[in-house]
Amino acid sequence: MKSAKTKENQSQRIRYSARNVWSGILFGLGLVGFIDEAVFHQLLHWHHFYDKSTSDIGLVSDGLFHAFSWFATIGSSFMLADLHRRHAFWLKRWIGGILLGGGAFQLYDGIIQHKWMRLHQIRYNVDIRPYDWVWNLIAVGMILVGIILIVRTQNRTLSREA
Repeated sequence: MKSAKTKENQSQRIRYSARNVWSGILFGLGLVGFIDEAVFHQLLHWHHFYDKSTSDIGLVSDGLFHAFSWFATIGSSFMLADLHRRHAFWLKRWIGGILLGGGAFQLYDGIIQHKWMRLHQIRYNVDIRPYDWVWNLIAVGMILVGIILIVRTQNRTLSREA
């Protein structure tokens, strides 16, 4: 037998289920953006966000990209704090949002920015195919697991409302 407080918390989670996903998506965008920026741009020096100009422009583009990832993470943090205040935080759904957002960003980066717009590549002067495959397959895996988690919690939402 569930207590009234537990039922109220479940009701809040269902009511704010979309906000759990969106908070996770923003956090995922910020997290993957941060990892990309810190590891590939700054530590390994493999590329800048924009490599079609001078290295000074590349550094400025990295700064703008880093600001984007920071603001996405901060926006997610405010939403997350609000969810906790309302006792509506749903961990599994939030993690699904993180994986969906992070994977979508990574796949967008790998397909649109790397191949279609050619803003930059993961690496230069090497056979790029293994890097592209790993980058994009990890992204697809993250998206699929994120969608599964979101759909599974959505099904729980619908069955409880019935």
